[in-house]
Amino acid sequence: MTPESGAAPLVLVIEDEPQMLRFLRPALQGQGFRVAEATTGEEGIREASMRAPDLVLLDLGLPDIDGLEVTRRIREWTQVPILVISARGREDDKVAALDAGADDYITKPFGVRELLARLRVAMRRVARMGAAEASTLTVGDLEVDLEKRRVTVGGKVARLTPIEYRLLAELTRNAGKVLTHTHLLRQVWGPGYTRQSHYLRVYMAQLRRKLEADPARPRLLLTEPGVGYRLAEE
Repeated sequence: MTPESGAAPLVLVIEDEPQMLRFLRPALQGQGFRVAEATTGEEGIREASMRAPDLVLLDLGLPDIDGLEVTRRIREWTQVPILVISARGREDDKVAALDAGADDYITKPFGVRELLARLRVAMRRVARMGAAEASTLTVGDLEVDLEKRRVTVGGKVARLTPIEYRLLAELTRNAGKVLTHTHLLRQVWGPGYTRQSHYLRVYMAQLRRKLEADPARPRLLLTEPGVGYRLAEE
């Protein structure tokens, strides 16, 4: 989904705390976003279906239905980026939100700069999905060409095993988005391997040795502790 020609991106904020709305509204409008608001889950679902926002900011602790259910229901018809903003900071809560279909997760309290950075990543991911050159991603010295199944680092071809390539390709298709352990295991190894998290640790370590300048301090293949991994976009 991309904004209509000439129109500023529309952000739907589904949040019931007045003080949070007072914080978000000027922060978003000051960066050129249009803002729509909903204070319950049901109202948020209606607004999402009627207004077709470019981004959704969603609090999990809503007064009527849980934000996880809101995420699942929005995901029934649209892939609009959903960024969860929540006071729930446990790893299990983050995993549940991401597995329900959210693109990213920020724990309250957070700063404006962090929020805007996450929004920019989400917007770029949407733009890339609709672009003709979406099959190629370049981050620093890393270039992944999904169409040619070719990976280079600093112009040199990286020799990856089939599983290493499938893992990197899944991260590339979702660059900037946190992918949970369960998601990656299901997509790369299959539904019967969702509890084999040690597979991921082994293969991520192998990828970092082949792709990172300093595997001990990765800048491309990033860990979200207890949650999953993401491929950096910048």
